[in-house]
Amino acid sequence: MTQYAIVTDLNRCVGCLACSVACKVVNNVPIGSYWNKVLRVGPNPTPGGSGDYPDVELYFLPLGCQHCADPECVKVCPTGASHKLEDGTVQIDKSKCIGCQFCAMSCPYGVRYLNEEERVVEKCTLCEQQTAQGELPQCVAQCGGRARFFGDVDQGYDSFVAPCGTGDAGSTYDEMHGSRITLAEATNDYTDAEVHALPDVGNAPSFRYILRDMTWQGGGE
Repeated sequence: MTQYAIVTDLNRCVGCLACSVACKVVNNVPIGSYWNKVLRVGPNPTPGGSGDYPDVELYFLPLGCQHCADPECVKVCPTGASHKLEDGTVQIDKSKCIGCQFCAMSCPYGVRYLNEEERVVEKCTLCEQQTAQGELPQCVAQCGGRARFFGDVDQGYDSFVAPCGTGDAGSTYDEMHGSRITLAEATNDYTDAEVHALPDVGNAPSFRYILRDMTWQGGGE
């Protein structure tokens, strides 16, 4: 069994929005809509702190379709347009979508929207057109902080990968993105208690977020 997902190291995310911009460009997402958005969480007082700098916490939280293991959107779709593939991703067959938006209303994370021009619902596909060819999702490939990692949940989070190019001036695209580095190799150590997910209402979200030395504010575990 396969369940593709993304793990984001929030201690490395600087909120630059490169992932959001890259997603919109490669997937031709309409103006005003997002498949991937970045939320600012904080500043919030540190536990027991004064609430004044430096006793504050702030981090950025990328938010998109969580490609759930048991997605509510698939359950409520009357036409079968929303469905899961063998790689675990949740996709939309636009030829079957009638624009009823039941899926958008059932999504716990509010990450689906109606394309007003095409009258079909859209969302993150995890760049299925790229991952099917062995490439990385665009948001992972373009993350300048190397905070986002892509992989198969069943293989363990440490096996998730990101580009390992150095970013040196003059580097070719293949040099920048052709090689891979694993999450275990690229990030600081983390404990199970520092791995979080968005709230689970029976849908079992697949994406994970690593957050060290700060209070998780995203709900879930």
